[in-house]
Amino acid sequence: MILDQPIKRWFINKKGQDSNFKSFLKSISWRIVGTLDTMVISYFVTGELMMAISIGSIEVITKIALYYLHERAWEAATKLEKDEPTEKFA
Repeated sequence: MILDQPIKRWFINKKGQDSNFKSFLKSISWRIVGTLDTMVISYFVTGELMMAISIGSIEVITKIALYYLHERAWEAATKLEKDEPTEKFA
């Protein structure tokens, strides 16, 4: 595919790690799924559609930020140090 390599550069940095942009897009897509879930559960609990939408719209913003920070923390925690060997031992 012609656009394959340029698009991959958006998602993986020069070190072969997930880019900040990829983490951001993952956080957005996950929040869409999570917010829909929150709205459905809120509707079943309250029985009110407007209340469910209100709850979902409030939590979407806070959880995008929390997921992004969580993702970056995992990336930092799992990266190899300069002096750390890269070969695998049995």
